[in-house]
Formats: sequence, C-alpha cells, structure tokens
Amino acid sequence: MSTRQPHPIEVRSYEILRSRIDLSTMPPLRRAVVERVIHATADLEYATDIVADEADLERGLAALRAGAPLVTDVAMVAAGVTARAAVCRIGDPAAARTARDAGITRSAAAVRLAYAEMGPGAVWAVGCAPTALEEIISLGVAPALVVGLPVGFVGAAEAKAALRASGLPQLSNVSEKGGSAQAAAAVNALLYAGDDHEADREAACEEDR
Repeated sequence: MSTRQPHPIEVRSYEILRSRIDLSTMPPLRRAVVERVIHATADLEYATDIVADEADLERGLAALRAGAPLVTDVAMVAAGVTARAAVCRIGDPAAARTARDAGITRSAAAVRLAYAEMGPGAVWAVGCAPTALEEIISLGVAPALVVGLPVGFVGAAEAKAALRASGLPQLSNVSEKGGSAQAAAAVNALLYAGDDHEADREAACEEDR
C-alpha cells in the first residue's frame, strides 16, 4: 500500500497551524478533521466550532473503507474530495423536475434522488445547502455519517442544530460558517487518516515478522 505524500506547502501549513493552536488533546479522528478544516480555511475558530463524536467519525471512516457511497449536496464538495469518487445529483434534470413538482429546492430534490439510488448506509457531505441537510434528516436515510457544514445566514445554523438533535451520526459546526471546502476537507481528513492508520498497521506487521 502506498502512503500519501503531502506537498511541502501542506507540511509547512500544518507546522504553522500547530504552532498557533494545540489540538493534541482531541481524539485522533476529530483532531484530523479539525486540523484539515483549519488548514483549508486558515480559520482557527473551527477548533471550538466543530462538533463531532469520535465514535461517529470511526463509523463513517469504517463505512468509507468498506466501500459505502459518498453522497454530496453540490458538485463543489464532490470535486474537493480528492481521495474518493462521490455521487452528486444536483445537476440531474430529474432533480429540477422533482424540485418543481414537489415545491422544494433542487438541493433537497437531489438528496431524494441520491437516496432512492444509494439507499441506507451512505456517508453524506453537505457544504452548501441547508435544505439538503433538512431533507437528509426528514427522509430518515439511515446514514453511516452525515458531514453537515452548510454555510449561510438563512437556515444554516438551524439545520446543523437540527442535525445534532436528530441522533444521526454526524459532524457539524455551531455557527453560520461552513462551505464546500470545509465539507470536502472533513471527508478528506477521514480518508487520509484511514490511510495513515492502515500504513501504520502494515508497518507494525512488518516489524513483527
């Protein structure tokens, strides 16, 4: 198995980040997510803004490693996930028709289409549309994990609060901040952390032989 080799700029960015804030007391996956979101945004406030349970993150990572689908609300989130292909139905003409017929947003309609196709057990990443997050909650999609980081002054903080209250396995943030880059960074953090864990495990096995 090949180990990911980060670019020197990324390495230096993490050095600067860790010189400015100490996140070493966080559980490993939560720390990986928070650091990568901060790395993507240069916003240290995410250290206290992001809410995640380590068991939920472990469940999401296990699902991704087992081949569970990754579904995103918009194409920008899908494009930002560099280590895994993602499903996004926002551009599907059927999403526009469903939105028009049902009187919902196209993002919510795309969630309906994706869930009809993928079923339960997927990892969902929302970085743009609060209505997509609301639809995930209302549909009862039985996710492995919901990364809910939509951005905006209208409905974003409320949708994320509803996600936390829903009991679904989730990663979210409290404030109105968020975005596609942040959602993609959170997913990448899990995927990279999983690769690093596997590389460490294989190295330990080699030493034991």
